[in-house]
Amino acid sequence: MSAILPPATLGMLGGGQLGRFFVAAAHEMGYKVWVLDPDPHSPAGLIADRHLAAAYEDFAALDELAQGCAAITTEFENVPAGTLDYLAKFVPVRPSAAAVSVCQNRIAEKTFLRDNGLPHGAFAAIHSEQDLRAANAGLFPGILKVARFGYDGKGQAVVADRDAAIAAFQKFGGETCVLEQKLTLDYEVSVVLARDENGAVQTFPVAENSHRQGILDVSLAPARASSCLRDNAAELAEKIAGRLGYIGTLAVEFFVVRGQLVVNEMAPRPHNSGHYTVDACVASQYEQQVRALCGLPLGAACAHSAAAMVNLLGDLWYDGEHYREPDWAKLYAFPSLKLHLYAKHHARPGRKMGHFTVIGDDAAEVHATALAARAAIGIRDE
Repeated sequence: MSAILPPATLGMLGGGQLGRFFVAAAHEMGYKVWVLDPDPHSPAGLIADRHLAAAYEDFAALDELAQGCAAITTEFENVPAGTLDYLAKFVPVRPSAAAVSVCQNRIAEKTFLRDNGLPHGAFAAIHSEQDLRAANAGLFPGILKVARFGYDGKGQAVVADRDAAIAAFQKFGGETCVLEQKLTLDYEVSVVLARDENGAVQTFPVAENSHRQGILDVSLAPARASSCLRDNAAELAEKIAGRLGYIGTLAVEFFVVRGQLVVNEMAPRPHNSGHYTVDACVASQYEQQVRALCGLPLGAACAHSAAAMVNLLGDLWYDGEHYREPDWAKLYAFPSLKLHLYAKHHARPGRKMGHFTVIGDDAAEVHATALAARAAIGIRDE
């Protein structure tokens, strides 16, 4: 297709923080943005040119979005694939429903990895308790995950044995799951890339990630890994994007197990671990999303600084049971720190409310500063 240029209007399905950053990037580039999200207080909707507060399967709202926008994208993988397919009848939709559908179902995702010869952990699709009784004993201890709509550690349980897995399956209401072998991890890394309609790819520096309670806590870029491992991770992510026929910004999360990469999961959108690109790279992951959506050449993904990103969860807004705003002056005291708050309507424990990124020339110094700032604002290791 020919390039979509400003001041065209773009559509965004989803109104969370990833959508908010997309809106900001698109505005800086001269575009208008309409957001469709059912939450009247959605962070992206607050700054969009128009917010359609409607369900993702509200066809009247989808028709309005398609009529008003030159192209449409999404900020999270749980938008129904049927919605993307419907909109694609009228307007370019990137990434495609086919690509998103692989990433939004863990069984489809694991099967895609297996069928394409990509490194992955042993798994079994679980549709019934009988599937668990018949599962290979080598999958225990394992992790039982609901096949759809699980994120940030939700909808999953570590299971020591078959009986524990059956109990967890019952707790999940008999919902279709995937049982994955529990791996002993060295550490975790992720790759965020952008791919355009011609197959050109720009890959951001590999990030090293640490989690707390299943939620990303700290990302370091570049990762403290060998150049060989970082190159291999980038190559695998690019292969995944190619096999998916992907157009847009894509994230691939990896486990490092005994020095070897294992694909954990894919996210068909910008990613929490790529927030650092806003402050540390020539073109951010959100600018790349705009460029790929609009048929523009991709920007340079190289970093001009080392970076450490720290998530700010809703727990910070609570002192015991007392609700209060955190003392942001403690973060602004660090001159190399960039604070980003998402304007979410209400803080609750475990909810991503913002993040900060520390940038600088020396990666070790950046990491140390980020940890000092993390402690200063009250984040404690458990």
